[in-house]
Amino acid sequence: MPKVVRSTIIDAPIEAVWAALRDFNAHDHWHPAVTESRIEDGRAPDELGAVRNFRLKNGAQLREQLLTLSDHDYSFTYCILDSPIPLVGYVATVTLKRVTDGNRTYWDWRSTFSTPPGMETMLARMVGEEVYDTGIEAIRALLAGSVSLPAATPARSGVVPRASLAPMPANAVVIAKHGGPEELVVRRTSVRPPGPGEARIRQTAIGVNYIDVYVRTGFYPMLTPPGTPGMEAAGQVIDVGEGVVGILPGDRVAYACPPVGAYCDVRTMKADQLVVLPADIDDETAAALMLKGMSAEYLLRRTHRVERGETVLVHSAAGGVGLLLCQWAKHLGATVIGTVGSADKARLAREHGCDVPIVHSQGDFVADVMEATRGRGADVIYDGVGGANLDRSFEALATCGHLVSYGEAGGPASAFDAHRMSSKSATVSRPVLFDYTAQPERLREMSANVFDLVRRRVLRVPVHQRYRLADAAEAHRALEGRATTGATVLLP
Repeated sequence: MPKVVRSTIIDAPIEAVWAALRDFNAHDHWHPAVTESRIEDGRAPDELGAVRNFRLKNGAQLREQLLTLSDHDYSFTYCILDSPIPLVGYVATVTLKRVTDGNRTYWDWRSTFSTPPGMETMLARMVGEEVYDTGIEAIRALLAGSVSLPAATPARSGVVPRASLAPMPANAVVIAKHGGPEELVVRRTSVRPPGPGEARIRQTAIGVNYIDVYVRTGFYPMLTPPGTPGMEAAGQVIDVGEGVVGILPGDRVAYACPPVGAYCDVRTMKADQLVVLPADIDDETAAALMLKGMSAEYLLRRTHRVERGETVLVHSAAGGVGLLLCQWAKHLGATVIGTVGSADKARLAREHGCDVPIVHSQGDFVADVMEATRGRGADVIYDGVGGANLDRSFEALATCGHLVSYGEAGGPASAFDAHRMSSKSATVSRPVLFDYTAQPERLREMSANVFDLVRRRVLRVPVHQRYRLADAAEAHRALEGRATTGATVLLP
């Protein structure tokens, strides 16, 4: 995702620079690229949510919306609604600060956006040079007296209250009733402004996980139709509500948490469940990594702390969580056995740290595990399949082993028979990620551990399937049909 930043010092008081910039509809008087501009629907040019409709000298027509404005902080944020230039998800922020050594002003102008492949450098240069550099020099000329500007609209209220931010239009995948993939339909919605402790995000990539299937079918009662599924996404903060600390407009963030609602392009949610992304973690990786990566973290380091020399059995070893479990367990010094559905998936699992991939359709995985461990069994088994597979996993478990049931892709897990467990002095766990990440401090600790391993190239995050947001139903069909490997993301 391109990020354009320009900063400079203006030899003028901050009040003078702000008076020129704060009128959202005045750029046609000072920016040489803009010929005419009007505010739609008769709104004031400093009213949050106001849309300016303007034309460039080359004939291009654009629409931009004012998202935040603070006379206290000398700052405003805006986004592009419509443009013939493919600046997808464009959000920009202008911030002024006083310079202490003299009556001068520091000006920071920055934006992020997505582009079609191959156009990143060209469009970033265009925004930086033709919009920002040209605009900054135009303001210099204005304040030097060579350009005149109509009287600015006076501020109606010192600091604009964050709670007065306007609703934003958005696209969301909505299910009208529980059922099959065909129930996933895109609808036009409106996203409310952030309240206290909340942030509003423009999402750029959305993770698809099997829990989304459970939610869609109603197997997990986490959504009452009509509603939007999804637990994981990445994007950029548009604005924040009162009391939010550590999250700022313009920050790149990601999350993996309830409540559901991630299948959309704009969302308002609790800010304390957001993680600010490091510069070297891109949005697609983050959307594919948060839920699956933190699942691997708590499964390997908290539910059962894998030690060097242990034998680990990973079911669905070529899936999104499975590939991360294989890589991380191998890094910890374990011998990794994994079950997969095909020879191609076996090769993929082996490439990601699985020592002994087992194609379960070609034989009995219990017998194969016992053969690989010389009759001992696995010290820990990570079973995200559930159903009848869980009983078979117990058969492959070593004495004093740990059976971890963390999913039910193959159906509801059977009740654990305590007497049967005692026959192997076995430990059985049924952990849930969101109990481990409920506290913001632990969430940030876990995500930092995952990012560190990605940075050190211990973990590779293969995103093998990409779908448009409108094609969420196709993504679910592929996931349920076991036609996917690695991670799947939706792209708004």
